[in-house]
Amino acid sequence: MNREQAKGILDHLLAAAFELDEARAAAEILEDQDEDAASLKRLIIKLNSELLQTAYDRFPGLIPFEEFPEISSSLCWDQVQLPPSVSVAEIDRIIFSVMKPRWQKMAMVVGNASVRSEAIEVPVSHEMFAARIQALAAAGRLENQGDLRRWRHSEIRLKAEPAPQ
Repeated sequence: MNREQAKGILDHLLAAAFELDEARAAAEILEDQDEDAASLKRLIIKLNSELLQTAYDRFPGLIPFEEFPEISSSLCWDQVQLPPSVSVAEIDRIIFSVMKPRWQKMAMVVGNASVRSEAIEVPVSHEMFAARIQALAAAGRLENQGDLRRWRHSEIRLKAEPAPQ
């Protein structure tokens, strides 16, 4: 197989890897309640890692990234059940307290929000913060670059103020 043939095959393998990651993220939400979902998640991870490792080993120069941009969490805000002691306004205050006008990795913002929430004893998970940040971005209250479900491969910032005329 020459490099051009390998590139064509690798394009298909990468498309499959991204689709498998979508399936893994969906199964991950259910794994605590359903053993079949947990088994499916493990199978997908094994298949995806073996698929990509084979491609990395044979054609390392054709891989467009150093780390596969996997989905960190696919929890959506409408799926979140907040503890009774926590309000949406409180979560928003925590998120906006760690936001900056410059681009930051989603992983950094989620981590900083989690540290802040632990310090003030607000029981909110990383995934809940990420889901709320995604909802705020979708509502136009924050700006983002990339798929915010892929925390290490996307960025978020405070919405830029329009320049004065």
